[in-house]
Amino acid sequence: MFVAGFPAGAWGTNCYLVAPAAGEECVIVDPGHEAASGVEELIREHRLKPVAVLLTHGHIDHVASVVPVCGAQGVPAWIHPRDRYMLADPEKALGRSLGQQLMGSITVGEPDDVRELTDGGVLELAGLHLTVDHAPGHTEGSVTFRTPASRDIPPVLFSGDLLFAGSIGRTDLPGGDSAAIMRSLARVCLPLDDATVVLSGHGSQTTIGRERATNPYLQQAGGAQGAPAFPRRGM
Repeated sequence: MFVAGFPAGAWGTNCYLVAPAAGEECVIVDPGHEAASGVEELIREHRLKPVAVLLTHGHIDHVASVVPVCGAQGVPAWIHPRDRYMLADPEKALGRSLGQQLMGSITVGEPDDVRELTDGGVLELAGLHLTVDHAPGHTEGSVTFRTPASRDIPPVLFSGDLLFAGSIGRTDLPGGDSAAIMRSLARVCLPLDDATVVLSGHGSQTTIGRERATNPYLQQAGGAQGAPAFPRRGM
């Protein structure tokens, strides 16, 4: 499997282009703030043909470029129905005071073709097999996308703002829920093989095994004793 990514815009949100190999069809995960030019550059460099945009959740730092990217490529966007309202009204998702500060001159909206994700659904796109897991807590409609292991290639989890290297997503914005995110960590992340590569919405690549051993939040979700030691991250 081929994955190319880059941190986009003011919030450094990771945007990924995923394909079976360079020169083939791909999906675009989380084209956030000022991501359109980076997406175009990777498409040209690796001769990719996008067929869909996949959104892990609706916060503006993950969806700010969804309209120009979908429009330029003529592809649909996929999002969980509980977060779909954020495409047209991102300030509501952040709270009015914070939203007004962060939005500035960013113009957003729904692309022409929006499709809704379901928990446990399987997307067969661009020659990829992607399982969708609803993972509320950071937002009500947060999801992850995971690929199966293939020959010598480990499975991959696109975790959005559910799980980071050493931390998890914040839960203090509208729709956030601390108890829900702990349940999502337990249900979505803990059953995965330690070799699973975690590509998150912010920060560096990690693995489930590394986070199981070192991430206090994942340990707490699994019933380990002790309070989490690190601050939560993400918008």
